Amino acid sequence: MTVLTAVMIIGVITIVALLVIRLNATSAPVFVAPGDFTLPAGVGAVGISVIDGQSVIVGDDGVIRIYDSATRTLVQEFRIGE
Repeated sequence: MTVLTAVMIIGVITIVALLVIRLNATSAPVFVAPGDFTLPAGVGAVGISVIDGQSVIVGDDGVIRIYDSATRTLVQEFRIGE
């Protein structure tokens, strides 16, 4: 019974310590403005997301465009539904 209590106390302390470390970690915010990227004429942005240093922009023409966030250059395109 005493061993179980000790293990539970150590477990709770470990979880609290990991939460404190994780919540205090600093991460740089990523700011992306839709106007920073060149979309084809007449195409508007429906959705924007940043994943692993790449900006993903969903256009109202049904194309998903992936841009490099640092250079703002087009990396790849996917047509939705293909």
